[in-house]
Amino acid sequence: MTTNPARGPVIAGLGITELGKVYDRSAADFAADAVRRAAADAGLALTDLDGLLTSSGVTSGVGLALQKQLGLRDLRLLSEMQAYGSTAGAMVQYAAMAVRAGMAEAVACVFADAPLKEKSSAGAAYAGARSPRGWDGLLTAAGIAGANPLYALAARRHMDAYGTTSEQLGHIAVAQRAWAALNPRAQFRDPLTVADHQASRMIAEPFHLLDCCLVSNGGIAVVVTTAERAAHLRRPPVHVLGWAQSHPGLPMHRDSDFGLVSGAAQAGPAAMKMAGISVGDVDVAELYDCYTFTALLTLEDYGFCAKGEGGALAASGALAPGGPLPVNTGGGQLSSYYLWGMTPLSEAVLQTRGEAGERQVPDHDIVLVSGNGGILDHHSTLVLSPHPHA
Repeated sequence: MTTNPARGPVIAGLGITELGKVYDRSAADFAADAVRRAAADAGLALTDLDGLLTSSGVTSGVGLALQKQLGLRDLRLLSEMQAYGSTAGAMVQYAAMAVRAGMAEAVACVFADAPLKEKSSAGAAYAGARSPRGWDGLLTAAGIAGANPLYALAARRHMDAYGTTSEQLGHIAVAQRAWAALNPRAQFRDPLTVADHQASRMIAEPFHLLDCCLVSNGGIAVVVTTAERAAHLRRPPVHVLGWAQSHPGLPMHRDSDFGLVSGAAQAGPAAMKMAGISVGDVDVAELYDCYTFTALLTLEDYGFCAKGEGGALAASGALAPGGPLPVNTGGGQLSSYYLWGMTPLSEAVLQTRGEAGERQVPDHDIVLVSGNGGILDHHSTLVLSPHPHA
């Protein structure tokens, strides 16, 4: 908690480019566009930015050179960051600390990627990674390549330990599709049922196609500044009340907690403690959902339900529109768009501002945001609010 309320960190600008099947633009172009949009959204000129934090997806290309592409001079903070899907939350955390300490006054945090290619499948976008050699290559030789089978192993372990079912995971996909139907930016808006989920083709048992996130091109940026500065800017300030990270380093061994507990169990309570809240105070949760299972595990680890009861919570309808625990109100990465940790963060900013349109949740005083990276290797948590610390 800051000792100087005037320097309390806030998100003052949000820039979202065109998203989805948008071709013939590089990740760097998307990133520059997103930063320009975020600055304009805040009512700032690009020259008002004195900090820039960048992050790339699978296509890389978003790095320190973005400063020159944007024509920024004399920056006081510049760094390229990578903790996969937890990076967006981590960038906001570092920017928050920088503005609170007076190291910078207005920091843009940006992520962009362009894996989709015209006339190529979404799966092909993530299929180009070089196969590992040596001992690590044994996994690939056994058919365990990429994130799908590794997350599937985590999900299967949870199922074996707690009785979680595929149908319960399906309820998460269905709830998020219902939210996506209310989001004009969402790539998938057609109605979805649990039967549709169960009928979708198997990707890596127990994951069906509709357990897995989509693939998108695009860029998203936010501008972090001080509460004092934001009071004179264009948009309602989004106060960053709490934050934390966790990097468990769990091996995928039988005697570890892999698949049973994630970094959310450490980062969530720490961020909420910093914000001076408890899980019962959370009005909206925007959770990283590369798979339905990731969202389920995060719900448990944040304490919204007891360990092993995430499936029952999802099946109860609590996460869907009209439910008592609105989760991934824009449709998340399963139905809306996949911009790594910027997907939950961007929707959280819109909800906190009260600018989410038809899907706006009436009570949005406390919005919890998660980011997840690697195979449950990295986690970031943010607590956002339209109000400063009490």
